[in-house]
Amino acid sequence: MADPSFDVVSKIDRQEADNALNQAAKELSQRFDFRGVNASIDWSGELGVVIKADTEERAAAALEVFKEKLIKRQISLKSLDAGEPKQSGKQYVITSSLKQGIESEVAKKIAKTIRDEGFKGVQAQIQGEQLRVSGKKRDDLQAIQALLRAGDFGVALQFDNYR
Repeated sequence: MADPSFDVVSKIDRQEADNALNQAAKELSQRFDFRGVNASIDWSGELGVVIKADTEERAAAALEVFKEKLIKRQISLKSLDAGEPKQSGKQYVITSSLKQGIESEVAKKIAKTIRDEGFKGVQAQIQGEQLRVSGKKRDDLQAIQALLRAGDFGVALQFDNYR
């Protein structure tokens, strides 16, 4: 039988992100402090988000509303890559995107962290945008999951396919 293993991934639930964006758009249209500033939030491509408003402060406030909705939907803010408000004509625009996948440098850093802990018989292999961790003992794998949850790697980590 194969060794126990799990995958370290970074992905977001697209439906939950869509729900958060729709809730933020609804709140922007209903809140009193957003009246008359033409605040809006829309998808831009697959995982891009564009926030527009007439003033820089209202654009930043609209971004905060979107962040609140993401948190309520259990989407980590580490997966949101938001830019600064830039003036575009009469409006201020914030372009942001939702990140998925683990970049190779981050995957190498995670693998090095696992190796440095000195677990016996544990391997970490980079497979595209995810990391497969396998080992002889399930207890070691659970300890590695706790270690990775405690560490800050700049991306939201989830654990899949625990066998």
